[in-house]
Amino acid sequence: MNDAERSRFQALITGRLADLDAEDSLGRDGQSVVTLDQQAVGRLSRQDALLSQSMAKATQSRRDAQRKALHAALVRIDDGEFGYCEDCGEEIAPKRLELDPTARRCISCASG
Repeated sequence: MNDAERSRFQALITGRLADLDAEDSLGRDGQSVVTLDQQAVGRLSRQDALLSQSMAKATQSRRDAQRKALHAALVRIDDGEFGYCEDCGEEIAPKRLELDPTARRCISCASG
């Protein structure tokens, strides 16, 4: 992988991290504490609010995992290991990395 490709993937990963940060700011309201006052909210409305809160927390957890994988990809770029399969050492197809820059295995190794 040449320097231009490395820079392109670094920019792609940085852009995805920025997107995750933007999604974080939008998802904070959904994770807030649900009021359990039956005078203010009916039972079904509270259950719906709790379900929404649970889904927002699960989405946040997925974003955190994605962020961690993207940071690991940036470290692999810095170490010169990005774009190479961690199992066989062969180069991972650039199209695969464009779709998922966190990919650590080539198609052959990933499929078993």
